[in-house]
Amino acid sequence: MTKTILVAGATGSTGAQVVQSLEAGGHKTISLVRESSDTSVLPETTELRYGDLAELPDDVCDGADVVIFAAGSGSKTGPEMTDKIDRDGAQRLVDLAKSAGVERFVMLSSVGADQSNPSGDLAHYLQAKHDADAHLQSSGLTHAILRPVALTDDGRSDGVILGDAVDTSGKASRADVAALLAEAAVAGTLDGQAVNMQSA
Repeated sequence: MTKTILVAGATGSTGAQVVQSLEAGGHKTISLVRESSDTSVLPETTELRYGDLAELPDDVCDGADVVIFAAGSGSKTGPEMTDKIDRDGAQRLVDLAKSAGVERFVMLSSVGADQSNPSGDLAHYLQAKHDADAHLQSSGLTHAILRPVALTDDGRSDGVILGDAVDTSGKASRADVAALLAEAAVAGTLDGQAVNMQSA
C-alpha cells in the first residue's frame, strides 16, 4: 500500500537517501526543507514543504501517513542549536505528528542516546537525542527509534546488525541507515523498538 511520508532533514546526507529509497519503492514523499536548502539532491517527484525545525508551522504534518525525523543540527553548530534542532525541533515534530493523526513516527537517533545522563565529548548531543527519544516514546504514537553507530558515506553493505550484538565502536553506512528507516516507515518492521544498528 502506497504511503505519504514526510521526511525531516530531507536534504541532509542521510535524509536525501531516505527520500530516494522511498520514492524508488513507489511511495509519495514530502521533503521538509528550509528556504535556503539545496534541493538538487532530491528527486523531482518529491513534494517540497518549507519549514524550519527551529520554528515549525502547525500544519507541517498535514497529509502525511508517516513522519521520519532524519535531521540534525550538524557537528559544526554549538549546544544552543543542538537543543533547538535535535531536541526541541524533534519534540515539536512529534507533537505535530500526533495532532495530525499520523500512523507512525520513525526517529533517527544515535548510539548512546539510551543514557539518561551521558558523559564525554558528545554528552550534550546525546542528552538532546535522549530527550527527543523519550518524548517520542511517551507520546502514544506508534514509533520506531534507530540508533546507528558512527556514520560513513559508504554504500549498502551485505547486511546490518541490530540490537545487543552491535559493536558500539563500529560503523554504519548512511545507505544502510536510510534503507532501514524507509523500511521501518513503510512496513513497521521496528514498531515499538529503540535499537542500536551497525553495518555488517
